Amino acid sequence: METNHSTLPPCAVIILNWNGEKLLREFLPSVLKGTNPSYGRVIVADNGSTDNSLSVLREEFPQAEILRFPENYGFAEGYNKALAWALEKGYRYTVLLNSDVSTPQGWLEPLVDYMESHPGCGACQPKILSYKEPEKFEYAGASGGFIDRNGYPFCRGRIFDKVETDTGQYDNEREIFWATGAALMVPTALYIEAGGLDAGFFAHMEEIDLCWRIHLLGKSIAVVPSSHVFHLGGGSLPASNPRKTYLNFRNNLLLLHKNLPEKDLLPTLLRRRLLDTVAWAKFILTFDFPNANAILRAHRDFRKMRRSYTTHPSRNILREPLQRRNILLDHYLRRITRFSDLKM
Repeated sequence: METNHSTLPPCAVIILNWNGEKLLREFLPSVLKGTNPSYGRVIVADNGSTDNSLSVLREEFPQAEILRFPENYGFAEGYNKALAWALEKGYRYTVLLNSDVSTPQGWLEPLVDYMESHPGCGACQPKILSYKEPEKFEYAGASGGFIDRNGYPFCRGRIFDKVETDTGQYDNEREIFWATGAALMVPTALYIEAGGLDAGFFAHMEEIDLCWRIHLLGKSIAVVPSSHVFHLGGGSLPASNPRKTYLNFRNNLLLLHKNLPEKDLLPTLLRRRLLDTVAWAKFILTFDFPNANAILRAHRDFRKMRRSYTTHPSRNILREPLQRRNILLDHYLRRITRFSDLKM
């Protein structure tokens, strides 16, 4: 651990880096400038980078602390190790901040203040705006995440691929179902208690799974739009990429299998199989065979992976009021494209 500070603020702002020299140069300056040192310390957890990331950090950003791992543990396990370290050091809260996020001055204070004044809150997020189009919400999280009765995620500001312009329409604090992993604040001890991110997901929906488990521990999750950040997003896979299709379908099935009561698994998963068959047929009819095959592989691999998850909760969160909508019907039949029209 390399450090230049002696006093401990309440929050660790942890950026996981792996060979991200270019992203560090583009985004880290705003995080360092925008983060109040009385509220948070910026820490770059390096996942065994083999590029010049470490020398860039030491020479160009000496005010950032470095937590150096000897190898690449991946996204989920890298963060799990970093938060275990943060807990040991005594940080009450941790922000998991993507390396492609830009933060304005004063972004952290509203999040810490909200958590301090809401002891029953288990996670929160700022408003997520697009780095490339700052007037619009960003796909991954927007102004808070929700999930419908069938397990489909959507956001306050984004329904499927329809992303809204931010006009202040979602600037009120409110409880949500899931907070984005792009800028996720959690009480550090609660993150460890909930089990952290599931490395089995590899990518996509890990934060929804974590938030579901936080709910099952009796905690709420909130969005605090008085804080906002700008997320480049898009990741390494475009929406039409079969690998992304595979991960989204497989992980959504794992999400349901892990977090639903055993008695509700069969009807829910049968319903999802029917809906996924419709999605598969749509790809076939449009001659998109790679994505159609991705759905088949997702179901095949889900059947193998579900054997690793043998315990189930007694509480079915999908039957609770905020999760009762059918977002497929809302969007594709009722033609709803704005969250505000859902009247939630």
